[in-house]
Amino acid sequence: MEEQLKLVFASYKGEKNELIPVLQDVQEEIGYLPDEAMREVARFVRVPESKVFGVATFYARFHLQPRGRHIVRLCCGTACHVRGASKVATKLKDTLNVGVGETTEDMKYTYEEVACIGACGLAPVMTIDDKTFGKLDPDKTKNIIENFGEAPEGGEA
Repeated sequence: MEEQLKLVFASYKGEKNELIPVLQDVQEEIGYLPDEAMREVARFVRVPESKVFGVATFYARFHLQPRGRHIVRLCCGTACHVRGASKVATKLKDTLNVGVGETTEDMKYTYEEVACIGACGLAPVMTIDDKTFGKLDPDKTKNIIENFGEAPEGGEA
């Protein structure tokens, strides 16, 4: 990790106003923000560690735990909720064997629930990375997860 941090820090002056961009680049380089990296960022930009941890936990785009290769996001907005997102959520959690915000043991998937994906006409809907899957039911959802990545176009079922 030391080499990765050196690579990121080389693009910056080490000023307080660089905290968020440095954190973004560290996360991009490492994949998440481990405690040790945040302590080094605090030293580099000369701010208290508590400030770095505060920023990293305030913004939803920062992640303090390793994430899976694929991010599964289930919409829990009104249209999706009304059309059965809770049943889809139960199937996703059972199939992946994770809770919300958790990553599968094999590091393949991280599961998240979001307020809106912006595809209400496809409700209930989820995305895996940049692929959208709509009009879901529990069986279709399980099939998508079990086959994702096997088809040439990302595993759409």
